[in-house]
Amino acid sequence: TKFAAALAVVALALTGCASGGAATSASTPAASASSQSWPRTITHTKGETTINAKPTRIVSTSPTLTGTLLAIGAPVVASAATTPSDITDDKGFFGQWSKAAAEKGVEVLYPDLEFNEEAVLAADPDLIVVSATGADATADQYDKLSAIAPTIVLNYGSASWQNLAGELAKATGQEDAAAATVASFDARVAEVKGKLSISDPSANVVVWNGAAKDTAFAKPGSPHADLIDSLGFTVAGAADAVDTSTTKRNDFAFVSLENTVTALTGATVFVASGDEATATDLKNTAVLRNAPAVANNKVIALGQHSFRIDYYSALEIVALVEGALA
Repeated sequence: TKFAAALAVVALALTGCASGGAATSASTPAASASSQSWPRTITHTKGETTINAKPTRIVSTSPTLTGTLLAIGAPVVASAATTPSDITDDKGFFGQWSKAAAEKGVEVLYPDLEFNEEAVLAADPDLIVVSATGADATADQYDKLSAIAPTIVLNYGSASWQNLAGELAKATGQEDAAAATVASFDARVAEVKGKLSISDPSANVVVWNGAAKDTAFAKPGSPHADLIDSLGFTVAGAADAVDTSTTKRNDFAFVSLENTVTALTGATVFVASGDEATATDLKNTAVLRNAPAVANNKVIALGQHSFRIDYYSALEIVALVEGALA
C-alpha cells in the first residue's frame, strides 16, 4: 500500500542518514567546525551555564529532548523514561527513537518520569539536559541538578526540533552533525512537498480525544504547525477566546466539542497522536460531519508517535502525509 511504502522510506531514512534529522532551511543550525572551543557559556530558560569541555556523558531528564540529542549524535548515556505504553518500548523510551537509543546503549535514568536525584548522581554526567515544560519537566530541580553537573533547560513547546537541535549542538559541540541532520531532513521535506498537489492549503492539526473531551488545536507557529506548513499547508488554530486551558500553552489550545465544530475549518485535518481508528472516530462524530475536511474525506492520521516532534517522529509524519496525499 501507499502507507506501507511511505513507512518503508522512514526506515531507510533512519538507517541511511549519518546522524539521524523538520521545517525549512532557515532553521538549519550553522555548521561550525571552527567553533570547537571550550569552555563555552550557554543561555537557556533558567539563565546561563558554563560548560568547561565537550561533554562525553550526557544525561537527559526529558524523553522528549532525548530524541533530538540522539539525532545529532550527542553522547547520551542515560535518559528518563515514561511509563511503558503502546507508544514506547518496554523500557518507557518513545518508540520513534527507542531503536537508536538501544544502538547507542542508552540506559534508563529513572522510570515513570519519577525524578530521582540519586540516579542522576550515579550516572556521573558532565551535562544534564532538562525540559522547562511538559510532563517530563524537571526545571524545578534545576539547583539540585546544577550542583551535580552543568545543566541546561530548554522549552520544547515553543520551538521546532531543528531549533532545539541548534541549541543542543552548541551545548554539546555537535554543530556539524546537527547541520547535516537538519539539511537531510529539509531535503526530504522538499521532496515530499514537490509530490503533493494541494488545491486548498488550509489545514488544522488536532489531537482528537473523542467527543466527550476537549480537542487540542495546534497553534500557528507551534512545532506541529511549522512542520505541516513546511509541506505546503497553512495551519489555522482556534480562537484564543475558546481555549479552555487553565495555563496557556504555546503549542496547543484546548477546545470544547461545541467550539470544535466552528474551529475545524481546514480543507485538510491532520490528527496528531492518533492512528486511522482515531481519524475515523473524528469523521464519524455527527456534529462534525459538515466540517470541510470531514465532508471531503481529508482527515489524515499522523501516527501514534506524532505528539512529540523530534527528528524521528517528524520523518514518520512526513512519510504518512506522503502516503496519504501524494
